Amino acid sequence: MPFAAYTSRKTLDEIAASADGQERGLARSLGPMSLIGLGIGCIVGAGIFVLTGKAAASYAGPAISLSFVLSGIACAFVGLCYAELAAMIPVSGSAYTYAYATIGEVFAWIIGWDLVLEYGMGAATVAVGWSGYVMSLLGSFGIHIPPQWAEATGEAVKLADGTTAVGIVNLPAVLVVMALTGLLMVGTRESAWVNNMMVVFKLFVVCVVIVVGAMYINLAHWIPFIPQNDGNFGEFGWSGILRGSSVVFFAYIGFDAVSTAAQEARRPQQDMPIGILGSLVVCTILYILMALVMTGMVPYQKLGVADPVAVAMDATGITWLSVLVKFAALAGLTTVIFALLFGQARIFFSMARDRLLPSFFSAVHPRFRTPFASQALIGLVVALIAACFPIGLLGEMVSIGTLFAFLLVCGAVLHLRRSAPEAQRPFRTPWSPWVPVLGIGFSLLLMTGLPLATWLRLVVWLAIGLVIYFSYGHRRVLVSTAASND
Repeated sequence: MPFAAYTSRKTLDEIAASADGQERGLARSLGPMSLIGLGIGCIVGAGIFVLTGKAAASYAGPAISLSFVLSGIACAFVGLCYAELAAMIPVSGSAYTYAYATIGEVFAWIIGWDLVLEYGMGAATVAVGWSGYVMSLLGSFGIHIPPQWAEATGEAVKLADGTTAVGIVNLPAVLVVMALTGLLMVGTRESAWVNNMMVVFKLFVVCVVIVVGAMYINLAHWIPFIPQNDGNFGEFGWSGILRGSSVVFFAYIGFDAVSTAAQEARRPQQDMPIGILGSLVVCTILYILMALVMTGMVPYQKLGVADPVAVAMDATGITWLSVLVKFAALAGLTTVIFALLFGQARIFFSMARDRLLPSFFSAVHPRFRTPFASQALIGLVVALIAACFPIGLLGEMVSIGTLFAFLLVCGAVLHLRRSAPEAQRPFRTPWSPWVPVLGIGFSLLLMTGLPLATWLRLVVWLAIGLVIYFSYGHRRVLVSTAASND
């Protein structure tokens, strides 16, 4: 079979028609504020509560705020490209759909399968982190769950008496995934409302930390603002700022989840760019302010712990604020899991609509108007993964899949500017082609910095996906095409 059979593309009109032609489509119930809330909910999580402190202590010192500026600019390049494509192609599917419109079917499958690493594995990773925070919070109230029931299966667990045991299952991680899955199954509007409430609470606590913490800043902790490099690249100095930027870049992962909700936005052409760029702007400002406050309150060397915000708040002597921060961290991680589970179901919805996956994944509940059964299956699989695998192994799989998607989206903007110059663009990426090219450059730079083991896992994962594509997905599309031509 000629290779051209695998690179057939869907025109922009065909994509729009396939979305509009569904008899029972997804409910268009999300406005710009809900889309911004979805983006913030997915971005503000482990990054602001964990990653800031570790990057400051190990790489950049107080200048970690400059690292956030640099990584925010890099994300802005990619975000502008996402905004153009989401407005042009206002359907579910994110980078998968954009690939189908530009470089063809087999590449669309590859990127769709790759996005499972960002959304599915990402949700499992954050669920494991959520479990750790809830165990710590319960412990502060004198409630102690046997650690065997909060660790990955087979992991060594140290008990209070000094002995060791073997992890059975990470039960808190399972419970949070299943609870959020149930919420997503019963309605987009209802689940978005709950997500927005958690986002508001999380942002309120972050703002309280920034305002209260600003009163306890000791300017001596900012001197020197850029610690001297110790002779090793990436360890302080200007190279440390660059290394810190590479690390905290992943604190921005999640803004692309907004693009998966395009088919549920009330005015996608206007609201999608607002949702994507608005969430990026809000989160970049919060990250910079939080970084400045934390490094001003305590010496940056003390922030390389799992709960750096709590460490900074302890310097104030306000005990209730430390507990409030833990609750905010839980809310932050919860909204990240919510957004990733939401996005995964919408990507599978689009792939099934194109017949690359079974129609089961595109079935919409007649009452709730959500991908009910698909969401349930995704939640079950993510819960099982979170229950049985450690956070380190899961986290390594997320980053490269995300950067791969970013790279392709920027390339798609360049391709469509040449192949469809007259297409309607409600939002246009400014300064093209420089912005897309810079987005590609930053993505490639960060991908080359990932370890070899991560690349090998990506290759194995994509190989599994290609086996499924050639043995099932592509054959099903051919049958559908032949039937429509008869």
